[in-house]
Amino acid sequence: MANILSAKKRIRSSARQETRNRMRKSKVRTAVRSAGEALDNNDLSAARTAVIQAVSQLDKAAQNGVIHRNQAARHKSKLMSRLSIMETET
Repeated sequence: MANILSAKKRIRSSARQETRNRMRKSKVRTAVRSAGEALDNNDLSAARTAVIQAVSQLDKAAQNGVIHRNQAARHKSKLMSRLSIMETET
């Protein structure tokens, strides 16, 4: 256990940040999963809204440093390409 006051404070602030990051990452995973399910169900309007929401969550997570910006770009690209394929099929 830390004895120095600043080290104790750092432990507390790191715990708060870890909790925030875990929540943000969970929101991203949920949004990406729901977008994938909407794309699998071939429901175009639901897929559009789910993909837009997932892209928004990915951008926020990348901006806050929770995930790497290239990882966010990779997920966004994959979702948008699947949406584009669905739109051309209909």
